[in-house]
Parts: sequence; C-alpha cells; structure tokens
Amino acid sequence: MPGSTAEAEEVQRHLRRQVDLSTRLGSSPKSVVGLDVSYEKSTNRVCAAAVVIELESLAVTEVATAVGEATFPYVPGLLAFREAPVLLDALQGLATEPEVLVCDGYGVAHPRRFGLACHVGVLTGVPSFGVAKTSFIADFVDPGFRRGSWSPLTEGGEVLGHALRTRDGVKPVFVSVGHRIGLDEACEITLRLCPRYRVPEATRQADMVSRRILHSATRS
Repeated sequence: MPGSTAEAEEVQRHLRRQVDLSTRLGSSPKSVVGLDVSYEKSTNRVCAAAVVIELESLAVTEVATAVGEATFPYVPGLLAFREAPVLLDALQGLATEPEVLVCDGYGVAHPRRFGLACHVGVLTGVPSFGVAKTSFIADFVDPGFRRGSWSPLTEGGEVLGHALRTRDGVKPVFVSVGHRIGLDEACEITLRLCPRYRVPEATRQADMVSRRILHSATRS
C-alpha cells in the first residue's frame, strides 16, 4: 500500500501502462460481476460485494463479500487504494469465473486515465468498465431524452467515455472502459443491465448486499 498521495499517483502511472484499450470481447458474455463497497460511518470499516448477474434474466446467481478496513485516506482520484484490496478479496470468494467486471466508478475517465475499473481490471486481467452516477473530470452535452441516447465525455478533445441515458428523461450515467473491453460494448452491457433502474442491476445489487452485510457486521 502506498505511503503517500505522491506514491499512489506514481503507482497509478506505472499500472496505467498495462491497461489494454485495444482488445474487445470475443463473444457476448453470459454474465457480469457487479462490484461495490459500502462504508461504516465514523470508522474505517468497509464491506465489498461481488454479485454475479445473468445478463439474459438479470437473476443473481452468486454473491461473495469481504469485510475489512480502509487503510488509505479518501483522496479524489485515488479511490482504488481504499476499495481495490477488499474488492479483490470479495472476487476471490466467487466460484464463478468472472467474464466482465462492472464497477461503481470510473475507468479511463480519470485525471490519470486510471480509475477504479482500470485498477481492478489490470490486477485481475478480467475485462472491466465503470459506470458512475456523476461526471468526475470530463465535459459533456446532455444526451437526448430517450433511453439509449448518449453524448461523449471529453477532456481536452480526448473522448473518455459516454454520458448514457438508461431511462427516458432520467439523468444519464457515465460509462468509461477500464480494461480489455470497448466503449460500445460497455454501453451495450450497461443498457442491458438497466431495464428498470437508472444504474446497472449488477452494481445496484452489489450496493444493497454490501450495505446489508456491513450493517449486520456492525450489529454483531
């Protein structure tokens, strides 16, 4: 674990060289793994959840969780150093081999082009992307009203992702690739995961599971 913000940024720059933005999925995945972390207020206790979702039915087929301590301070742009260790612990608890990881956060739409989805993707070697609820650094024009409408997320002329409308008239989400997946593929999967809610079912379920487990652990 890096001992300072400067060391953490250097780790990101080093790992960034391993990000693969050229590879696309070989075939349509049958399932995805949603990842999210919940925090206990006033302490450093955290719970990570990895939830396997079947893409056709959106049924939850497996859940793994891990409870631990966040040992790195909260610094914008360095969230992965708080969340990646416990997320990796949760992933190790799955019997299912992940096909695609969906993170509640950013991929390359990040100041150093290495958000949480990139970090977890590089460390696991699994295709990954992020779906964030708010834009972090990029500029965008509000996409069209209808579900499936999108506009580019850009910074300095570089396209970092898409602002994607997942429900008619509802605020967009912000999709950016992490590792070994294309942006169009990531947006297509996101829409498949959002038939009823603004956010992907995979990360929505992971959020609910991690909150429930953390609450139970706190009370015990």
